[in-house]
Amino acid sequence: MHKEIRTVCYDDDLCLEAYRFEGIVQPFPNHFHDYYVIGLVEAGTRCLSCKNREYTIGQGNMLLFNPNDNHSCMQCDGGTLDYRGLNIPKETMLSLAEEITGHRGLLGFSENVIKNDEMNNYFHSLHQIIMKGSKEFEKEEMLLFFISLLIERYGQPFENCIPECREEIEKTCEFMAEHFAEHITLEKLCKCSCLSKSALLRAFTKSKGITPYRYLQTIRIGKAKELLEQGVSSVDAAIQTGFSDQSHFSNFFHMFIGLSPAAYRHIFKEGGKNHG
Repeated sequence: MHKEIRTVCYDDDLCLEAYRFEGIVQPFPNHFHDYYVIGLVEAGTRCLSCKNREYTIGQGNMLLFNPNDNHSCMQCDGGTLDYRGLNIPKETMLSLAEEITGHRGLLGFSENVIKNDEMNNYFHSLHQIIMKGSKEFEKEEMLLFFISLLIERYGQPFENCIPECREEIEKTCEFMAEHFAEHITLEKLCKCSCLSKSALLRAFTKSKGITPYRYLQTIRIGKAKELLEQGVSSVDAAIQTGFSDQSHFSNFFHMFIGLSPAAYRHIFKEGGKNHG
């Protein structure tokens, strides 16, 4: 039986998460993040769906996800996945963009999947330095150079990355973002959007690339991450984000994030690094 290794750390200097997955077979369902994701596939072949476009990704492919880019992936070669990535909060990206462009505004990636040896080598070196816990300013220098290259070659105004959405769907999203900790029913969403159940499901999925329920669970997981980062226990995080029970919460968290809630919480205790 193969062993999966998951190593995750939070860099207080750069204000971002770095992680490495080795020997992973876990599929990731259709979901999104409210932060930027930059990742590099080092081994394995996966079937990726992003914003209703299908890709086959493998060694040397770099993934660039903007906040709210819906995506899912699963192994498609019978093997395992080796992958390293960075999760960059929007506030951190705002600061980086301001340093690089002189303008404080979010930027977006024009491509979700690229293959560029120069970019890969630079990213690999940057990622290693972060994972080693370096305190030298070299890592900040490398991050700025790397993001500069990405902006130069694949950058575009963030507004161009946001699909046009019907007003009814945006009202539904706002309702879920405000009431995520409550018991939400499909009837409540229909009342909010003034659409029938079938019309809402069709319009929402077409607009967002994800079902309303998956959208709600993604919001809840994002809020739970924030609570765990603050040291809130897994039990309390589950309660405060509207999950029906601890098991339900743990299953969804692991499915979306690839770590248990407790393991994720651990990496923020005194800048800890988690192995699992």
